[in-house]
Amino acid sequence: MNKQHTLAIGLDGIAVAETDLSLVDGINGLLVYRGHWARDLAIHHTFEEVAHLLWFGHLPSAEELADLSSKLKANRKLPEHVEGILKLIPADVDMMSVLRTGVSALGSSSHGFPPTIDEVISLAAKMPTIVAYRFACLQGTEPLEPNPELGHTANYLYMLKGEKPNPAHVRALDAYLILTQEHGMNASTFAGRVVSSTESDLVSAITAAIGTLKGPLHGGAPSEVTEMIEAIATKENAEPWLRSKLENGGRLMGFGHRVYKTIDPRATALRVVASELSANDPWFDLATHVEKVGLKLLEEYKPGRKLNTNVEFFAAAVMRAVGLDDNLFTPTFAVSRVVGWSAHVLEQASKNRIIRPQSNYIGTMPE
Repeated sequence: MNKQHTLAIGLDGIAVAETDLSLVDGINGLLVYRGHWARDLAIHHTFEEVAHLLWFGHLPSAEELADLSSKLKANRKLPEHVEGILKLIPADVDMMSVLRTGVSALGSSSHGFPPTIDEVISLAAKMPTIVAYRFACLQGTEPLEPNPELGHTANYLYMLKGEKPNPAHVRALDAYLILTQEHGMNASTFAGRVVSSTESDLVSAITAAIGTLKGPLHGGAPSEVTEMIEAIATKENAEPWLRSKLENGGRLMGFGHRVYKTIDPRATALRVVASELSANDPWFDLATHVEKVGLKLLEEYKPGRKLNTNVEFFAAAVMRAVGLDDNLFTPTFAVSRVVGWSAHVLEQASKNRIIRPQSNYIGTMPE
């Protein structure tokens, strides 16, 4: 009979790797990227700088930043066969499935094991283009070519919206994308590392990660927060609407988190960005007010539960303010998280051993 192993449903509490990429401490509300507070990185740095930190292990010098930015810009264009595939996918196929298919189509005989940093940069550069290209096809408009004058986040908004974006919106979305680049050994990251541990290629690992993020228990979407804030509509209506929701046994979307038992540090950083922009953006202003009222009422109705604002609340505020459709929320999450996924794949490859956990047999034995 097989030796029995201690069982942890869902691998809760089980460490499956050593990493220096990030620390997620839900009890104390800490999120660290390679020795830096993620909150400070989101407030003071750019997407490209933080990607360099995760991929190379340190924040870039001016020369290193220019080099990475140049490589990202040079790799945005999609191969013709991928563009053709994106056009052929039926319109009713969801955007995450399209992204998964588009990334898979980027695989070629040149991809092998171990993955290279050039492969990582190329894939991270192309994922926003896949989303924007498909979105244009669905809108019946001609997809735009990437704009080499714009940075990573600004170009993403440009390709989606068809015009150079508001710098304030770039700033807000950049902060969100930094805060979602990496988040420890979550389900999609684990899936990517498992694939890589078999000595499969980068594209296969990231395709698996995207398929995992697609699941509603992982990627989800902040669209329910958007719906709540839109239903409230005005500051004056915030307290009566939220109070009615709580008195009827409803949940306030965007409050509470499975991992963080205290304030979500990502929400803290996005709150700072939102406060900077709220004077010039009515949506940010309303969202900030709704959060304040929601926290007050949750303490009143659910004392001691520590239901703090989570990242999805301000993600919704950012997405809505920059004008992204609800069906772009999770794909945009993936456009950012590919940085963390690929950093984990590189780390796995550097000291690889196949990931093969055990299972406990609970069936009957033959007589």
